[in-house]
Amino acid sequence: MIGEIDLYGVFVPPLLLWVGAALPLTAGLRRLLRWFGFYRLVWHRPLFDLALLVIVLGGVVALTARWMTP
Repeated sequence: MIGEIDLYGVFVPPLLLWVGAALPLTAGLRRLLRWFGFYRLVWHRPLFDLALLVIVLGGVVALTARWMTP
């Protein structure tokens, strides 16, 4: 199990760092989807954006777990 990460004397949970990495990725993906006009097909945009954030967060966590495993 992963404990807290020591960031200059402040203990930060890993989930906070993972969300910090997933938010800019999601923002870029949302901008790209808006540029392609994908949001015309979406019924409930805030719910879709939340689901997109959860999916990207899961990808970031999976990549981090794969990268950290020896």
